[in-house]
Amino acid sequence: MVLCGSSAYNQKYYLDKQFEKLPTQVKEELKILCVLFTEEVGGTLTFEFDDDGKLNLVTGCDEGDLLYDDVGAGLLIKKMQNERREFFESLELYYRIFILHEDIDPELAE
Repeated sequence: MVLCGSSAYNQKYYLDKQFEKLPTQVKEELKILCVLFTEEVGGTLTFEFDDDGKLNLVTGCDEGDLLYDDVGAGLLIKKMQNERREFFESLELYYRIFILHEDIDPELAE
């Protein structure tokens, strides 16, 4: 399931309607992360949850896009994952509780 994404090609940002209830500050941070990423390296970036509720940052480009920086994209994703680890973990917890409706051990939520 796609949480959000952006594209350098059409300069648009997308947030899935299922996540409209996220706090405004969280939605703004997601937008900033996505848009700055695609402005810096080009291509597309999506934040996607897998079946287990793990958040994956997926980047790509259109075929023949010679301006897309594949190496820079990989490095920037690793940097975001390291710097925003707690933010991404909280999004995973939100997804598991409010979208997958899992019962979460209260100690894990702290």
